Amino acid sequence: MFIIKLGGSVITDKTKQQCFKEDVMDDLAEAIKKANKETILVHGAGSFGHILAKKYELNNGYKNDDQLHGFSVTHKMVQSLNSLVLKSLHKNDIPAVSLSPHSILKLNDHKILEFNYKIFNAYLEQHFTPVTFGDVVLDKKLGFSICSGDLLVMALAEYFKPEKVIFAIDEDGLYDANPKINKNAEFIDSTTLEELEKFITTADKHDDVTKGMEGKVDTIKNIAELGIDTVLVNGNKPERLYQLMVGKDTKCTIVNGRK
Repeated sequence: MFIIKLGGSVITDKTKQQCFKEDVMDDLAEAIKKANKETILVHGAGSFGHILAKKYELNNGYKNDDQLHGFSVTHKMVQSLNSLVLKSLHKNDIPAVSLSPHSILKLNDHKILEFNYKIFNAYLEQHFTPVTFGDVVLDKKLGFSICSGDLLVMALAEYFKPEKVIFAIDEDGLYDANPKINKNAEFIDSTTLEELEKFITTADKHDDVTKGMEGKVDTIKNIAELGIDTVLVNGNKPERLYQLMVGKDTKCTIVNGRK
């Protein structure tokens, strides 16, 4: 089994509200179908969720009634993105079903309090492909907060112990500096948990790649502790996702799980 996170920066333009990259998603869906492996898909909210969530400060919990409108509209937006993702998967004959986080889990101060894993098992046993996504959810301490796609990936990896966890991102993988602004950035094709932590500690804190990795490092660390390999691959080059899923060599960064 594979757990695949389709990054919001891959399937949407995060600078423009509600900008879905249909062609990219269609190509990724085709690659997943061609690989024909048991898969759980998680996708980010991208420009369908982050802009409104920031505007209404939803991750800070309930502060005023205006946020209730923000919560409901944000949920509607990420549901609409999820529908577009499902449409793409269905075009490629993948029997995808949506499992909305707000109805299957609850947080407590940003940490998972309850999670209905059994519903994923039930659909997998019937050969469906479960699809879940970053969403706004109820939070016991805060009233509500945001359940990120990365948090979902971490929880699902711990429960299902997949062969690999794959993050489809908007770069070829991990570099020692930001390749968008540093032409001398060196690509890292394989690393360990210890080396990853050293990289995060010593890299320039103003580097966009570093800040992006800081957002994922806790997830990757927890997955590595389970002995599961995590792979960062360019989602804009879907043939690489296919090659990963069928065991072929391709350009990516592998963070080796701790054995």
